[in-house]
Amino acid sequence: MRHFGHLAPEVRERLFHREPCEFDADSPARLLSAALGATLYSPATRPRLADDIVKQTRRGVVSMVLCLEDSIGDEDVAEGEENLVRQFVDLAARPGLDLPLLFVRVRTPEQIPDLVRRLGPAVRLLSGFVFPKFTEERGIPFLEALTGAEVASGRRLFGMPVLETPELMYRESRVEALEGIARAVEKYRSRVLALRLGVTDFCSSYGLRRAPDMTAYDVQIVASVIADVVNMLGRADGSGFTVTGPVWEYFRVPERMFKPMLRHSPFLEGQAVELREKLIEHAMDGLLREISLDHANGLLGKTCIHPSHVPAVHALSVVSHEEYGDAADILRPERGGGGVLRSAYTNKMNEVKPHRAWAERTMLRAEVFGVAHEDVSFVDLLAAGIPG
Repeated sequence: MRHFGHLAPEVRERLFHREPCEFDADSPARLLSAALGATLYSPATRPRLADDIVKQTRRGVVSMVLCLEDSIGDEDVAEGEENLVRQFVDLAARPGLDLPLLFVRVRTPEQIPDLVRRLGPAVRLLSGFVFPKFTEERGIPFLEALTGAEVASGRRLFGMPVLETPELMYRESRVEALEGIARAVEKYRSRVLALRLGVTDFCSSYGLRRAPDMTAYDVQIVASVIADVVNMLGRADGSGFTVTGPVWEYFRVPERMFKPMLRHSPFLEGQAVELREKLIEHAMDGLLREISLDHANGLLGKTCIHPSHVPAVHALSVVSHEEYGDAADILRPERGGGGVLRSAYTNKMNEVKPHRAWAERTMLRAEVFGVAHEDVSFVDLLAAGIPG
């Protein structure tokens, strides 16, 4: 699979200076963690789940979570498990499918070995599990169960903890909770693909819900948690993990209080005024701003609950020609001694040593999401990625 692989080759050639790389479930963990992109969640109870997965793959989705936790009722868990196994067996029987990375969000550690056993040979389609409400105490049993299931199945399986408990929200317990999480994930580092943020649960601790014309970063108490998670768990010194962006809850807004957050000019230049109006109508201007703020705050990828969000996440994840040029200049071997140089775009200073970690991270993103041509904007990428 590859990002934008659902587009025709001639369209990719028009858009990309450097096309996204190909990868699969057996690719190196570092590559996969950066390549998750828009991870689309779906309840495991959907009766045509296998067909839904195939459909979304053809629309550009490269990672999905099939949920047995909050998205279904307590009374539906057994049915969800049965349906999940049945749909995996269905997919495994279809030859030649190019499927996304598939994860299952479980409720308890005991579900992990049980589902792996029930999947049988179809476990080859599974990339791992998502662990809800992760703390050191709750999380270790999930990670132990994952390790055992990996041995039993003979397949590499990853875990993605969700950080969403009240202990992380409350100031008096936050540092201790983060230190515990850090100990747990470090012990199982090779099995932890990414850390996911459960901002809806964070808001729940205070009876809050952000409006469609506000981002998670406008809710200061939530923004403070994101900052501390990145501070302690997302460092660029080799000790950090990929931390993914919070879910965007909206996909249509009947009324708004504030002005749209999308400037006219990028859409006028691309002759895409109608696209701008459509994005605003569906609350996508807030999503686009939040994705930009995710990147600015050290997050990569995003939890998505609606297919319409996927093209936006992927379009804004593509590395611009300018970013790529700056990163390449900084990482040239002859720059190893440091120094300062002017950007090839003559609009900024590139300081080799302080900007090296940014350049390395940008190059990894360029590998999985590609580099846009100099005259290609995010509007062009977004327009190309939206299903017709």
